[in-house]
Amino acid sequence: MAGAIKQVEDLHLLNLTKKFGDVAAVDDLTLTIPAGSFFALLGASGCGKTTTLRMVAGLEDPTSGTINIGSKDITNLRAFQRPVNTVFQSYALFPHLDIFENVAFGLRRRGIKDVKTPVNQMLELVELSAMARRKPTQLSGGQQQRVAVARALINEPDVLLLDEPLGALDLKLRRQMQIELKRIQREVGTTFVHVTHDQEEAMTMADTVAIMNVGRIEQLGNPADIYELPKTVFVANFLGQSNLINGTAQGRSGDDILVVAYGQTYVVPAARSSATSDSMIVGVRPEKMTVLDAPDGHRAPESHNKISGRVTDVSYAGVSTQYLVRTPWDQELTVFEQNVIVGDRCSVGDEVLLHWAPEHTFGLENLGG
Repeated sequence: MAGAIKQVEDLHLLNLTKKFGDVAAVDDLTLTIPAGSFFALLGASGCGKTTTLRMVAGLEDPTSGTINIGSKDITNLRAFQRPVNTVFQSYALFPHLDIFENVAFGLRRRGIKDVKTPVNQMLELVELSAMARRKPTQLSGGQQQRVAVARALINEPDVLLLDEPLGALDLKLRRQMQIELKRIQREVGTTFVHVTHDQEEAMTMADTVAIMNVGRIEQLGNPADIYELPKTVFVANFLGQSNLINGTAQGRSGDDILVVAYGQTYVVPAARSSATSDSMIVGVRPEKMTVLDAPDGHRAPESHNKISGRVTDVSYAGVSTQYLVRTPWDQELTVFEQNVIVGDRCSVGDEVLLHWAPEHTFGLENLGG
């Protein structure tokens, strides 16, 4: 019950496929979600993440494949027979019941008469004990979301599915709830599977993120690892922003690949490249780059990768300033620079030098090359 770490087993999706007509919404998906983890399925609309969740919940039948929790096959079990509960974006609370009775609903439905202790424990877990006798309409969006989580968790599911749970909240409340959900998950130990299109939400909350694209997993891993080292152009562009420059590998220098692009040579650590041919893409995140006025270009370390260009836009965003810089080959690159010095910014039209350390560079396969 609330406050106790629940012993659960891994969730296994084996060759899971869901077709609607000739279209495979989920395409031969094999995935293990570790027991007790906070797992995020991240992707754009139509990538198959919600269909995957609905199949795990028992709300959608797979075309083929199996769903196991531990060694138990739950593929053909009806939704109410599965040790799985779902929290939806709409919360789906009962408006005529107070918060206590909303949370108690699942227990009463199972014929449990003594609900007071478990419900109070669950309300304490979600920090809503003082709201027990209020109706849902008397609560904020974030409080309603916590009630929905409590109502699901009181049934002690092995897996809690979260379907875009924070989408209806404003930005500040959404960030607060991200922290709250992480805390709750750590305290109860239930496996949380969180479906979202929000990159920040997935990276903030999840132990492991799986990025989905057209029904398949494009990349899976720790959020920081995926961000720092994307394996495909899709991931590099979907998770945050990336500057991607088409080039050709021209040889090696020790543990580095030397890539020539538009007459300039870039150093890419071989361990940070997923390219399998000479036609490759040099990638770097905008915040890894430094902007220098052209006359100060000599201050860039000799070992750094460098690009000259002209500033075409400057956007002040409080924490950082975003520069758009046009290269000699007419590509626009994005640079984020922390605002650590007041008033010391480049202006539109300035000639600048961009530079960054080779260890912040990644190499990708150029599928278009």
